[in-house]
Amino acid sequence: MTERLFDEGLFGVDPEEKAARIAANAPLAVRLRPRTLEEVVGQDHLLGPGAPLRRLVEGSSPASIMLYGPPGTGKTTLATLVSQATGRRFSALSALSAGVKEVRAVIEDARRRLVRSGESTVLFIDEVHRFSKTQQDALLGAVEDRIVLLVAATTENPFFSVVSPLLSRSLVLQLRPLSDDAVRVLVRRAVEDARGLNGSITVEPDAEDHLVRLAGGDARRALTALEAAADSVGAGGVLDLATLEATVDKAAVRYDRQGDQHYDVTSAFIKSIRGSDVDAALHYLARMIEAGEDPRFIARRLVIHASEDVGMADPTALQTCVAAAQAVQLIGLPECALNLAQATVHLATAPKSNAVTTAIGEAMADVRKGAIGSVPAHLRDGHYAGAAKLGNAQGYRYPHDVPEGVLTQQYAPDDLVGRDYYQPTGRGAERVIAERLPKLRRVVRGEE
Repeated sequence: MTERLFDEGLFGVDPEEKAARIAANAPLAVRLRPRTLEEVVGQDHLLGPGAPLRRLVEGSSPASIMLYGPPGTGKTTLATLVSQATGRRFSALSALSAGVKEVRAVIEDARRRLVRSGESTVLFIDEVHRFSKTQQDALLGAVEDRIVLLVAATTENPFFSVVSPLLSRSLVLQLRPLSDDAVRVLVRRAVEDARGLNGSITVEPDAEDHLVRLAGGDARRALTALEAAADSVGAGGVLDLATLEATVDKAAVRYDRQGDQHYDVTSAFIKSIRGSDVDAALHYLARMIEAGEDPRFIARRLVIHASEDVGMADPTALQTCVAAAQAVQLIGLPECALNLAQATVHLATAPKSNAVTTAIGEAMADVRKGAIGSVPAHLRDGHYAGAAKLGNAQGYRYPHDVPEGVLTQQYAPDDLVGRDYYQPTGRGAERVIAERLPKLRRVVRGEE
């Protein structure tokens, strides 16, 4: 052991100095990790007065927690603060490398410390969703008996990836992507703080804006890009947009989520899908994603478009888009870009019909003009005492009583009998409806 220390040049070096050397060599994002709750930026919904995570960090709520959120939102930082604020020993495991043996060893060590000195242990497990069921089950007893205070972090929805018994013993807290303003605060802090770049470079406003866009709500991503760019300009240098683009190999997309570009690109995206130009649609989708557009916004537009411009010409389009929207919620960026692309390709290549849009538009226009009328008596609710005396639900004919499943009966109010809202096209699956609908209308209206 002594020989190894001599070889490494560490023998006789003060422990604090060794720690300082290691810290100085750590990545910028690690050096700037908040030391107190007041330094944490974002997650106000969990850290406000009386909020669950603040109470836990302040030591007034000793509960195991699941921190669920995208990368770079502060999960590891908050786990460390929980340990520091409560005076507990901090032990960390990564689900990528730890097995059941390592989990049990940490728990046994925590048990001995608790018995010998009363010292509690915070066990932080990163990427807990990667633990197998057996590994997760190994934690149950220790969490139940509070041998350890579990703080688990996951980028995936724990209700899908963590066993129910462990979930029931933990408080699930969802972290949100950092806002642009929060990322900007962190970037400026990194430039000025002594633990960061200590004012050694100047960042031009457009370069700062690009860093914020690059982050996509991920603080670590922004700080990693800043550190790489700072190395390229050197002490006393000025970081401009061109240098930043060259350093991170990612061009700044001219796109303001609150400005004209937002609306122009979104409009072009939808019109390209409507026009069945799948390649242009994918281009605009890529521009939105690369510019940091909220993927939930894109997913909502796709779901709307599935009914607005495809409709019954391909009824599966809506299913694909709803599934893509759910995938956005479950996995987030960058992986959900694949789901958004699949939905975009489906819509752009699908047969088109705006018949659903036209139909509901005309129906709503009639209602607004007062073309309402009374519900025919035989269609009214008859499930209450006295309904029959009022003539409600009398004479209603049940369609399933006839072999065809369709029979003559008035459904529309008197003033709207014969009003045709839905006019199917002959495109895609709607062709079959277009052939069948006239016969349905004739039967229902007693015209044959």
